[in-house]
Amino acid sequence: MSNKDIIIEKTKKLLETHCYPGLKTAANEWLEAIGTDKEKEAAKNYLAVLEDSVMDIDSVINLFDSDEGVKKFGAEMANKIASHAKEVKARGGKYCDCPACSAGLELLKYKEDLLA
Repeated sequence: MSNKDIIIEKTKKLLETHCYPGLKTAANEWLEAIGTDKEKEAAKNYLAVLEDSVMDIDSVINLFDSDEGVKKFGAEMANKIASHAKEVKARGGKYCDCPACSAGLELLKYKEDLLA
């Protein structure tokens, strides 16, 4: 399996997760552009959105510990996610481990291949 095939497969897995709508749009646009003259531009956009979408663990903690996080997600859910993120950080994790961020991190390993 080529790296491009791996990226396509991982992108499809990413699309099955609950993630930022802009990331889903960029991923779909890239998939649709494969093999066309729009592929390189779509790949650059997809990569930029991927890099912006993967949250570092401190940002997750700050969001879910904030009034904004409580307001948006409810106190119970915000506390649950913040507690989990603090556990991830205590174990040495640097990034959010939700399915979308995990898929995004996997895709970023293929950055050079995505842009090729």
